[in-house]
Amino acid sequence: MMPVRFFTTHRALAEEEDFLTEALNGLRSSPTRTNGSLVRQLEDEVASRTGAAHAVACNSGTDALVALLLAAGIGPGDEVIVPVYSFFATASCVVHAGATPVFVDVDPDSYALTADSVAAAVTERTAAVLVVHLFHQMADMEPLRTLCDERGLLLLEDSAEAIGMTQGGLHAGRFGAGGVLSFFPTKTWGGLGDCGVIVTDDLGLADRAREVVAGVSATPWCSEADEVQAAVLLAKARRLDGEIERRRELAQRYDERLKAVQGVRTPRLKEAQQPQNRVWYVYLAELEHRDELAAFLAERGVETEAYYPRTIADQPCFSGSGSGSGPADRRASFPNAEYAATRALGLPLYPDMTDADVDEVCSAITDFYSAKAN
Repeated sequence: MMPVRFFTTHRALAEEEDFLTEALNGLRSSPTRTNGSLVRQLEDEVASRTGAAHAVACNSGTDALVALLLAAGIGPGDEVIVPVYSFFATASCVVHAGATPVFVDVDPDSYALTADSVAAAVTERTAAVLVVHLFHQMADMEPLRTLCDERGLLLLEDSAEAIGMTQGGLHAGRFGAGGVLSFFPTKTWGGLGDCGVIVTDDLGLADRAREVVAGVSATPWCSEADEVQAAVLLAKARRLDGEIERRRELAQRYDERLKAVQGVRTPRLKEAQQPQNRVWYVYLAELEHRDELAAFLAERGVETEAYYPRTIADQPCFSGSGSGSGPADRRASFPNAEYAATRALGLPLYPDMTDADVDEVCSAITDFYSAKAN
């Protein structure tokens, strides 16, 4: 069996070598290595693709989220409702802004916040709701936006994984005050290193975010994007639409090969109030004997990734006494998130993959469960 990496861009980069060289040669005309003309071009490209009025680049998606929170006025004394099932940065960025994350369970199909779960967690100290769009689809945004409008809450989006995702024709990150995108190498539109961007239709918020990112605001933060990553991302933008389509094809192949395998629950497509466009960033299946299967696949040369092996509330810095800015949660358990944490596994999914790669992964999974049944 040929090894199948969890992620690689070797084929795509080889095909783009000439164009990448041309783009990097453009650095010779740039007077700076950070926050220069190529970064401005990247911001324009992001704004064009998302429809956002403003895009503010910085050096990572995590930093983009901190800068967004600070620019939105979130700080000490504020509580921010966040999903308990997400990447660690969703909550840690709230702490970096000086506020307190309040953890809420997620929908079992979309792994996202719902209006009902958020409403139950709102208190007089709630300042904002930070929605996260995970894996291949967005949270149902219309009910969340309505709730925030009715309660006078700031709506923000950790849309780091959501480039290309829309609902009702509106791109992720644009339903509230602002959102973020990540260009971490594994992302749908990934760089060679790290980079991120804030998207917003609010000029005042964008101006404050630029001050935070440039380190000239009253808040102690600085996170300028570098020209090298901007050059790479501009080069890779030419391939983005085709790579998104390739991801969809690969996910469909996984579905077809795995839907009848006992012990495997393929990703669910959750309907929203508005028509939506999904983008397959991660192919996340829920699997019986998840950890045992992951070890079996590793022996067969297939790399996988657990998303996420523990809830954020179970992270050492948040468990027990909370975040350090107050209680991290008010609930004894988060059944949907805790269930997913024991079963969810990301399978390899990236444009460099071949159909044969997917078939190798699925054959190995089928072999594992066949042996279990005998």
